[in-house]
Amino acid sequence: MPDDARAAVAEPTPSCPVEITLGALRGRWTTLVVRELLHGERTFTELARALPALSDKVLSDRLAQLAESGVVVRDRRPGWPPRTSYRLTPRGHRLGPVLQALWDWGADGTTAPGSG
Repeated sequence: MPDDARAAVAEPTPSCPVEITLGALRGRWTTLVVRELLHGERTFTELARALPALSDKVLSDRLAQLAESGVVVRDRRPGWPPRTSYRLTPRGHRLGPVLQALWDWGADGTTAPGSG
């Protein structure tokens, strides 16, 4: 682990950088929403189209959670109907390599857990 005082703990703490990262990515579908936004700014409708099995309520919840975590910015433009789009913050873009590392680690296990 890094040479950081926050790493010398006996139990998870809210100030732990790993816990902060996991908290930002918590919840089913969150990583897929971030993946879509890594491709650029998207409207709610574009995100819903890209992830058709994701309900509008869960998508709305995940976007709000990501905004609260400082990962996503919500831009609402005036007009009728109002147009709302979502984009990653610079901090959010830094999750790209994190997701890639998670993918690589998961893809490295060629067998299912417990099968050998």
